[in-house]
Amino acid sequence: MTDILDILITILKILIAILVFGIIILVHELGHFFVAKLMGVKVNEFAIGMGPRLLKFGKKETVYSLRAFPVGGFCAMEGEDADSPDPRAFGQKKVWRRVLIVIAGAVMNLVLGYVLLTAYYGIYTQPRSADQPAMYSSTTIARLDEDKQSYQTGLRPGDQILKIDGKGVVTDFDITSIMQSDEDGVFDITVRREVDGKKQKVELKDVAFPLKTDEATGRRYLEYEFIVKGVNKTVLSTLAQAGKMEYSVGIMIWRSLGDILTGKYGLNDLSGPVGVVDAIGDAAMPSTPSGGFHVEWDTLLMMVVMITVNVGIFNLLPLPALDGGRLIFLIIEGIFRKPVPAKYEGWIHAAGLVLLLGLMVVVTFGDISRIITGG
Repeated sequence: MTDILDILITILKILIAILVFGIIILVHELGHFFVAKLMGVKVNEFAIGMGPRLLKFGKKETVYSLRAFPVGGFCAMEGEDADSPDPRAFGQKKVWRRVLIVIAGAVMNLVLGYVLLTAYYGIYTQPRSADQPAMYSSTTIARLDEDKQSYQTGLRPGDQILKIDGKGVVTDFDITSIMQSDEDGVFDITVRREVDGKKQKVELKDVAFPLKTDEATGRRYLEYEFIVKGVNKTVLSTLAQAGKMEYSVGIMIWRSLGDILTGKYGLNDLSGPVGVVDAIGDAAMPSTPSGGFHVEWDTLLMMVVMITVNVGIFNLLPLPALDGGRLIFLIIEGIFRKPVPAKYEGWIHAAGLVLLLGLMVVVTFGDISRIITGG
């Protein structure tokens, strides 16, 4: 019976992950689709998934299809990868129109992230007790006891934390992510003093912020020596908090990409579709001490935010076969008033696609190895 339950849980986790990927991909491709239509470009096919068609419909100029493998999708426009005399072809449109079409997918992923964060904070930010309002955490220190090492090193109540090790701080999420990734145990903190509004630098050395586990939820968090001030939950503060959090998530992803390029993280630290599916499943349906499971909707919602913002940023990287790669060619055309020949651009994107698929194979192999070995 236990084995059957485990199989059912695994299948449910996979279905949740497929649904998450499907929504994110659908939103991305809808961005390209709607802006292409708005710019007067002919769309030949709008597909969710890759590989063989499972079904198709549409009797006018656009074919809508669902394909076998839920790992991607595409919006195939007339004249996108080859010259076309059709006046509604992608290549026949002005550069600025094509730029809007190319970036629309990533923009929609970021919009989705903001909408989900607004829902997350609107639904899950609740008062700690009946006599207190619901609040968001700021980056201003509300309480810091004088016997704490952070106080003795230079931090004070009322300090607004602006930077840590030269990295900007907008939310308490930034404080946690920067400190968790620290390697030398020394924090150069820039604060704005409450008493005079002036900026001041404080260096923290050998201050231990232990990693704790919440017994009720199983979540891990840094335990600071200070408590930050709260911001009352209102419609405006919820919208502002969602925007700040998306910025923080985006900056964390950008810094992680930089860490990969500098060698701080290697291929073994990357996750492909298999690893992401496993992470989504574990986040949404963590195991309980009794061996059962429950759905953590708030955790799942935040996981979707992380993925959709990641997809949006990654697609804008200036790499062949990605939207960012196409954007580079459009910028070149805009500067020199002459497009790169379609066949050469096609070759470059094809080579980039092969390299990306090769990277995906390597990363997926690592994902499977970690799952099998429990690493």
